[in-house]
Amino acid sequence: WVAYGRDSAATRYSPLDQVTPDNVGDLEVAWQYRTGDLLDHRWGAETTPLKVGDDVFLCTSRNILISLDADSGEENWRYDPQVSEDAIPYTAACRGVTYYEVPDDRVDDMASGDDGDSQSCRARIISGTLDGRMLEVDAATGEPCTGFGNNGQVDIKQNMGETPEGYVSINSAPVVVRDVVVTGHQVLDGQRRYPPSGVIKGFDAVTGELEWAWDAGRPEQSEPLSGDDTYVRGSPNMWTTATGDSQLGLVYLPMANSAADYWSSSRTSAENEWASSMVALNVETGLPEWHFQTAHKDVWDYDPGSQPTLIDFPTDDGEVPALVMPTKQGEIYVFNRETGELLGGGAEERPVPQGGAEPEERSKTQPFSNYATLRQPDINEKDMWGMSPFDQLFCRIQYQQASWKGMYTPPTADQPWIQYTGYNGGSDWGSVSIDPRRGVMIANYNDMPNYNELVPREEADAKGWKPREELDSDSGGAEGAGDPQANTPYAINVNAGWRVPYTGMLCKQPPYGHIRAIELASGDTLWDRPLGTARANGPWGIRSGLPIDIGTPNNGGSVVTAGGLIFIAAATDDLIRAIDIESGETVWQAPLPAGGQANPMVYEANGRQYLVIVATGHHFMETPSGDYVIAYALPDDA
Repeated sequence: WVAYGRDSAATRYSPLDQVTPDNVGDLEVAWQYRTGDLLDHRWGAETTPLKVGDDVFLCTSRNILISLDADSGEENWRYDPQVSEDAIPYTAACRGVTYYEVPDDRVDDMASGDDGDSQSCRARIISGTLDGRMLEVDAATGEPCTGFGNNGQVDIKQNMGETPEGYVSINSAPVVVRDVVVTGHQVLDGQRRYPPSGVIKGFDAVTGELEWAWDAGRPEQSEPLSGDDTYVRGSPNMWTTATGDSQLGLVYLPMANSAADYWSSSRTSAENEWASSMVALNVETGLPEWHFQTAHKDVWDYDPGSQPTLIDFPTDDGEVPALVMPTKQGEIYVFNRETGELLGGGAEERPVPQGGAEPEERSKTQPFSNYATLRQPDINEKDMWGMSPFDQLFCRIQYQQASWKGMYTPPTADQPWIQYTGYNGGSDWGSVSIDPRRGVMIANYNDMPNYNELVPREEADAKGWKPREELDSDSGGAEGAGDPQANTPYAINVNAGWRVPYTGMLCKQPPYGHIRAIELASGDTLWDRPLGTARANGPWGIRSGLPIDIGTPNNGGSVVTAGGLIFIAAATDDLIRAIDIESGETVWQAPLPAGGQANPMVYEANGRQYLVIVATGHHFMETPSGDYVIAYALPDDA
């Protein structure tokens, strides 16, 4: 498992077949490791480890790098970059690290910066940090690779101007394409219209020299800035995980929105063109080759969060090198990854609701995929649900008070509006997994609305809503809940999931989360089922213990194996489960000591197949926090 998505194509497919639907019930804990990095605020590491040779590599919430023995789980080394808690943005996430081997023809470049030792740092672990650094350490020892940047690290915040703590954070694994290590970063949402830039940077993977810098606010340039020049503030960023194709020399970037997600009038023409898009960047020049926008003038926080996957897509003219991209809206797009041409029936622009607080800014149409979608039918008043008639009445009154015109209902300032799917809807950072042998895609997804309000600036000021660096303390609520959006006319208040305030239950009837098998060639659904039971959910935060498949909210993705299994945690019931890929039935499950909001991984060591999940819980999903790395395997005598 040499890359965040298992391979450079990010398929999340393991060719191992030792564990099957017939014997998966015999899985047991083979080893357990605790990182010691526990948080009581904004926890949620979201980590998927790597396995290379005999070692497992991972990062913790605060970017501590750790190497474990793959067979026993014993610690080999750890490196602590000393990241302050003040640097934590929305979530203390470190989704993964990157493994890189220095090519033979670059050894001289490496040795000149590493005291002439040609063996030290031949294999490296690359990781970003929450305070905007990129690190490289020796994969064998954990010691910094001193020839990279400044004693093993580079500061990506150079030429970004003012960067308050927590505003520029790398929370996803960088990607290496043709010896260029490419990183984006999260820019703290909801605080200001003009926070630091979302500029994407490409560094020499051996020396750390900045090769290029592409800023969607000035997309025709990639020459790095120098002196006191700064990249465009508030420009679109890429907070999630990219994918690279070294043969084509392209890196595929799911680009986020401009800052101030819910207000668009001050955006530039460049931002309007490149935000919320898939961008294919030439890794040699740092300039775009093609792009496709998944939401026009996005005011719904519909930035694509899923890592794209590279596949060979079947067409009438033979297989085409392709890229699969799911979105928060639930659309799944397939592109010719060299040209950007849409495949699988393409997409079409359809009329969407108009009006709202900025009627002149709303796009008349939005793109919809003709290949596949995870979207469910529009909600209506009869979908309002509750633990009691009082809950249902409350939710139906809210429904009547809100603006709801269907998908892409515009934000309104004179009444609340319903957003469905919400910003955690569809597919997010867990992305999809693809079984290339069976020709099947597995997608888990959320099916929840948000209940939103634009809050006039004067009212927001009276409530004390300020950018985070101006507050004495940080409430740590859901993203968008009381965010100031400074330098715009409105703050934003998001009720994520549309919850009843006194019970915490959701207004929409379940299910809230699903998992689906899709035929890769056609985009047709093979099966779809709720994902997650009610065992750890209930009113007022009470764990009901009910093993009923209601379909819970979920964060994190799956892995599929040649043995015919889907392994996934993700749901809020604190279980890891195995699902038969043919039938969609759960054939094994085990309780976790903390929430499993992370992608699992599968590897083999000494002839034994292991399933590993990092269980740290998640503050947004309200699952218990922890610091566990747990490996499952069949008994030795099996």
